[in-house]
Amino acid sequence: MNNSFCFLVAVIDWFSRGILSHRASNVMTVDFCIDALEDALSKYPHPEIFNSDQGSQFTSNNFTKILLDKKIKISMDGKGRAIDNIVIERFWRTIKYEDIYIRNYSSLEEAKYGIKKYIEFYNQVRLHSALDYQTPFEVYF
Repeated sequence: MNNSFCFLVAVIDWFSRGILSHRASNVMTVDFCIDALEDALSKYPHPEIFNSDQGSQFTSNNFTKILLDKKIKISMDGKGRAIDNIVIERFWRTIKYEDIYIRNYSSLEEAKYGIKKYIEFYNQVRLHSALDYQTPFEVYF
């Protein structure tokens, strides 16, 4: 994005592959990750287990406290093991190749809008062979 960065976080339901919440930011802080987490927890049933990588945003006291206060178990991937979090890693590949690389967003606001539209498409229209050719939200709901 014109010599800038866009960091994206998403809360995904592993079973359905539905993106329950997401946020984008031009700085890598815990705040936008917490916003995405709180948004997902306010809209959907609480999971038994929340899995993430070991990034400082997800290991911070502010982030983990939200999960622990709601009695949600925390699972973290092994160091250097992206395969442990394969469901979200596949989503990152998909959104990059089907949207971000094609659109080449020029600003954070443009990226936020475009990513939001793509995630709506991904959840409600895009069929997944791993889901017996259903959409994530058909499976989730």
